[in-house]
Amino acid sequence: MPEGTPTSWSYVFVRLLFKFVLKIFYGSIVVENAELIPKTGQPCIVCANHSNSLTDALVLVASIPPQTRNMLRLTAKSTQFGHRTFTSWLIESAGTVPIKRRKDFNDESVDNREAMQKLMEALELGDAICMFPEGMSRYHPTIAPLKTGVARIISDVLTRNRDNPDFSISILTCSITYMHRQHFRSDVLVTFHPAFKFTPKDNPELLAPVEFNHIREVTWRMQEQISSGTIDSPSWELVRSAKLASRMYAPLGTRMSLGDYVRLTRTFVEAFKAPEHPLKVGPPDERDECATEDFEIQRLRRDLKNYQDQLVRWGVKDDRIRRPLSRRAILFRMTIRLSWSLFLFTLSIPGLILWTPVFITTFYAVHNFKKSGPIWDTWDEIAQYKLVYGLFSGLSVWLTSVLLTLPVAPITIVMVPALMWMTLRWLEDAVSAFRAFAALTRLLRVGKVTLKSLWDTREGLHARIKNLAVGTLGLPADPEKYFLERGGQEKGRVRGRLESGAKYFSVRRRRKRDWNETLRLYDKVDFPDEGL
Repeated sequence: MPEGTPTSWSYVFVRLLFKFVLKIFYGSIVVENAELIPKTGQPCIVCANHSNSLTDALVLVASIPPQTRNMLRLTAKSTQFGHRTFTSWLIESAGTVPIKRRKDFNDESVDNREAMQKLMEALELGDAICMFPEGMSRYHPTIAPLKTGVARIISDVLTRNRDNPDFSISILTCSITYMHRQHFRSDVLVTFHPAFKFTPKDNPELLAPVEFNHIREVTWRMQEQISSGTIDSPSWELVRSAKLASRMYAPLGTRMSLGDYVRLTRTFVEAFKAPEHPLKVGPPDERDECATEDFEIQRLRRDLKNYQDQLVRWGVKDDRIRRPLSRRAILFRMTIRLSWSLFLFTLSIPGLILWTPVFITTFYAVHNFKKSGPIWDTWDEIAQYKLVYGLFSGLSVWLTSVLLTLPVAPITIVMVPALMWMTLRWLEDAVSAFRAFAALTRLLRVGKVTLKSLWDTREGLHARIKNLAVGTLGLPADPEKYFLERGGQEKGRVRGRLESGAKYFSVRRRRKRDWNETLRLYDKVDFPDEGL
């Protein structure tokens, strides 16, 4: 069996750097099914959906355990190579192979034979290579139709080794789901799927000369598997409605893992988009029944959108409507939330002085970058820009602090990063507490009549969602109990009252109740306008 390319010191450094910046930028990166990753020496192509530019590759490198694979050979568009920039140095140091895209060369034909040769040689050495079969990164809620390049490489490698009965190669698909891909301290889910294994003996249909329908079948299987592990929606509006339906079915405080939350949301997405392709064949009674069910689902989508629009207009969350509070309880909770927020902000002031240059630098860099193009062409690189500029400005702050405190530099070298990390942790909770205070303040302005109307609307919607979830989609009738028993006490979830309080000062991660949170003073529920 091949042993794979040894891990170079530059790759080890780049991998550690990736993990560091991702740990700072994202609240948590949850990796599922890492045990399915083929070990070093087993040729493997890792394929994932591609919605977040270079950040997707960083996430994959950081998610694959080094004890499982020596390294992950990356691919990237050729236009990112040969520049005197930190990003260019990063991708080149990681052993990345440049791929030419027609769109980068005025839609003229491009020659990638040399790149394909390098990739096949790496596979034959027992390496794992990373490819994004969508062919490009884009800010869109749906996965683009996969290109056939991965299946063609499998065919070419099998053909080159057709006389070796022990040769096998795998396709390992992966689904990457960002709660809010470009926002600070959002969460990420990385789900690996069972690998497709190919050998010359078991897959003679992929040996040259190969019929295109066999290539297309492998590509279709990849698309199905990648799509099954993430939220694949034709529109942002549908994602918005599905997330609201998920929160109403499994309300705030339900102890569910990030994977369960994503799969639940995906279930509602699939249900809501199904009526777009209604059943047009079959007995008349069956067609009428399907048409009625589709109409009800479409009507539910519309009513959810209207309800969410009202929540956004008043600046409150569904959970505030679900559990009405008396005016006295609201005022009491406002006092508690504001006091706790001010306490944590005060505690964070020394560290915020260090963080301020980082926030300002990143804000202006991203603000100017957004002006360079439309949403669909630029927003997939926002996280990448924030990571790079945040890293550089953060390192500058650290070095400046060390130079200004040379007499006690050995202490400063350790204390400055530690203070910045704990400040970030406290800042998250301070922002969360202030966000709750602001929501309670807005709740006072809503008025009893409007609150009663919203509550009545919600009760009707909740009954319809529960009926859809349990009666049609086969979801459990008691989601809070079900997800708790499945292990929802992981990755930042609260196990008990004592730990709930301790989590505010946890070194590892903050106490978190809502996977939809970001480090913002308002709840992020809306998405960019369609088509921009």
